[in-house]
Amino acid sequence: MSNTNNNANKPAVASSTVTRDLRELDVETGNIYESLVIMSKRANQISNNVKEELHAKLSEFASSNDNLEEIFENREQIEISKYYERLPKPSLVAVQEFLDGKVYHRNPVKED
Repeated sequence: MSNTNNNANKPAVASSTVTRDLRELDVETGNIYESLVIMSKRANQISNNVKEELHAKLSEFASSNDNLEEIFENREQIEISKYYERLPKPSLVAVQEFLDGKVYHRNPVKED
């Protein structure tokens, strides 16, 4: 089995835990800890954006007289929730974006 065939079938962002080579993470910054801070801040941004988007979509289904039967029978709301559950974790997206050079970052201490 060829390694190139596996990479062609992989999604852009892995949906589960991935083993990373630590030497890849500090190439851009020169410091593994700085890279981790950048990725964690990006993961928080992604998480907040997804959370806001989900709450906006689910707020359409909110009613003033909620009862248990209406909550469990709303198929559209269930499908929306399932969609967001299947999304890759924000930390995985942030790491992939960082490795692909898609995250803008700067360190004011290093700037002249």
